[in-house]
Amino acid sequence: MIKSRHDKTLSFLKKQIGQGRTILDLGTPNTLSKAMTNMGYSVVNTKGEDLDIDFHRFGNTGVDVITAFEIFEHLLAPFNVLSVMDAPELVASVPLKLWFAPVYWNDQDIWDCHYHEFDSRQFDMLMKTTGWEIIAFEKWKSPDPKKLGIRPLLRWFTDRYYIVHCRRMDGYPRKN
Repeated sequence: MIKSRHDKTLSFLKKQIGQGRTILDLGTPNTLSKAMTNMGYSVVNTKGEDLDIDFHRFGNTGVDVITAFEIFEHLLAPFNVLSVMDAPELVASVPLKLWFAPVYWNDQDIWDCHYHEFDSRQFDMLMKTTGWEIIAFEKWKSPDPKKLGIRPLLRWFTDRYYIVHCRRMDGYPRKN
């Protein structure tokens, strides 16, 4: 049986972060944040703020962990919010850039576009330059056995998602 990306995300979170921890989940409440609550985490979600503009608000969260599941690809400048986050730990996932598929774009909704599709080295560098040390990671594929064609076939062999568990490095976030 093929596990969904949500199942894989929750499995990674459970391995990395002990239950009972306080989590700020970047994004409005959704099925994933509800599942995290059901797993024993104390989860608070953002309220739909524009993280490109309102990023300073996340410099004093008072939480144990920040999660960002498939959020950073939607931001024009993920560097800003990553730089100011003050939580000691971060768990984040991003879709990986696929050489055989175009960047996801929605002409009807500017918030539902991918401004970035990362390769893992790019995302690692973003984490490092914003003061995060990666301590664990996983990649996974996203095959869909119901679809036929070249692209669906390639999804059986090409990693599609990347998830990291990071710790805040000493001296970060930098205070002005």
